[in-house]
Amino acid sequence: METAAEYEVEFESLKSLLLDMAQERTLSTLLSLVVRRLAERPHIALTRIWLIKPGDICASCPMREECPDRTSCLHLVASAGRSTADSSQDWSHLQGRFRRFPLGVRKVGQIARSGESIVVREIAEDRHWIAHPEWAQLEGIRGFEGQPITYKGEVLGVLGVFTRVEIPRGEPDWLRMIADHAGTAIANARAFEEIERLSAQLAAENTYLREELSESESFGYIVGQSPTIAQVVKLIEVVAPTEATVMITGESGTGKELVSRAIHERSRRQGRPLIRVNCASVPRELYESEFFGHVKGSFTGALKDRAGRFEAADGGTLFLDEVGEIPLELQSKLLRVLQEGEYERVGDDRTRKINVRIIAATNRNLLQEVEQGRFRQDLYFRLNVFPIEVPPLRDRREDIPLIAARYLQQVRKRLGCEGPGLTESDGRRLQEYDWPGNVRELQNIIERAVIAARCGKVRFELPIHSSSVENAASTSPISAPRSASDDVLAESDLRQMERANIIAALEQSGWRVYGVGGAAERLRLKPTTLASRMKKMGIKKSSGSPIQG
Repeated sequence: METAAEYEVEFESLKSLLLDMAQERTLSTLLSLVVRRLAERPHIALTRIWLIKPGDICASCPMREECPDRTSCLHLVASAGRSTADSSQDWSHLQGRFRRFPLGVRKVGQIARSGESIVVREIAEDRHWIAHPEWAQLEGIRGFEGQPITYKGEVLGVLGVFTRVEIPRGEPDWLRMIADHAGTAIANARAFEEIERLSAQLAAENTYLREELSESESFGYIVGQSPTIAQVVKLIEVVAPTEATVMITGESGTGKELVSRAIHERSRRQGRPLIRVNCASVPRELYESEFFGHVKGSFTGALKDRAGRFEAADGGTLFLDEVGEIPLELQSKLLRVLQEGEYERVGDDRTRKINVRIIAATNRNLLQEVEQGRFRQDLYFRLNVFPIEVPPLRDRREDIPLIAARYLQQVRKRLGCEGPGLTESDGRRLQEYDWPGNVRELQNIIERAVIAARCGKVRFELPIHSSSVENAASTSPISAPRSASDDVLAESDLRQMERANIIAALEQSGWRVYGVGGAAERLRLKPTTLASRMKKMGIKKSSGSPIQG
């Protein structure tokens, strides 16, 4: 029996532990606190906590033959103690034969299954239950007590202690009291961690979704009736309800992000966020932080904890735009997340679980990148599960008037003005252009035209040359809107404009008519047609030297 003084010391110590447990908000810290403080008592050799979790190592578990149900089991989550026989031993590790207990198996499993405590007051009187009696003898282990950790009638796990004294009868059951408080503290810590996770995810969603708002409003639909776009829509409908990873390929500006949004909105994750990361715009040194987040102080400028895009997309979809731009040294970390669903924030040793569907997009030939050693082959095959190729605008010219009319309407609505719709002649003119910048270039030209027209009749200023992306990148000057009296040009004015246009093309091509970069290619005319028009218009090189073929 304890003396009154010893009882008071024990009571104050345990009261302090209970108060500290109630204030702890992090589960791992809470569990460590309980086992460490209990193991500080001289008569306790080892303290351990197991929590019920889904089965995870069933194939390699030492107790797999005894396990009646491999859906869940007891996981060893905290351990503390000290060996008197070998001071070099570490009893805080969470590995070994008893890191898992099937429910209902052995003493610890029976406690979890029944919800009833087990007390072995003197091991010498009940040696059959202990797996390693030689260990108990060597370490002077005499007693064991295991208590169920419960919360609102549900068993969460087991708290067990091995003592170097016989467990006395008639004493206050301190371990039962600690286990009861531990159940409440564990439930609270889990709730706080979930609140923290959801708050971080919500903050990240708000940040990242604001970046997407203007783009999603600017062109929120896949428009078109061409066979090529119909095939894309068919593929979207097939893959969207699945969890398959999708690789969207196509030239820049073809609308790959629209395809990703269409897949997400038709998937089972439609109520969760679609988060985009433009891999081409992330500085090399910030890739890991951008993807996985960081903790405060992990690097210069990390002033607070930050959730990454994976965490923001948890439960939803992550769109990796321009995935071919990811640095080679980071691709292995990305592959790990895709394969295992786990990652760590920069500067943090806590492993986080993630449930994200990946949609990737690129305008590069990734197979060629793999062959040249710039992209991991295993990552390529992990991403390229279901490929969808988005056709360039020049391969779906019949869709151009529909897209232009829709966007013309949207731009006017955004600018708060009204005006006439797209005319048939405007539609034909837009169809004749090759659109090296694809839908994005079409959007820009329509928006410029509406702004320049001041909500009046639009005039589309198309680049003169469209044979290369480089030429298309140079924007044409915006002409001031014409008055109603200037809308109709005389035939002579048209011929003069055509003549000036041909001369400009010849001058820019060094007066070469034929070949790559020649005037005929720039004007998208047959060389024979251009030569005929030049002869008819009397166009000759001013220096008198012959025009180059």
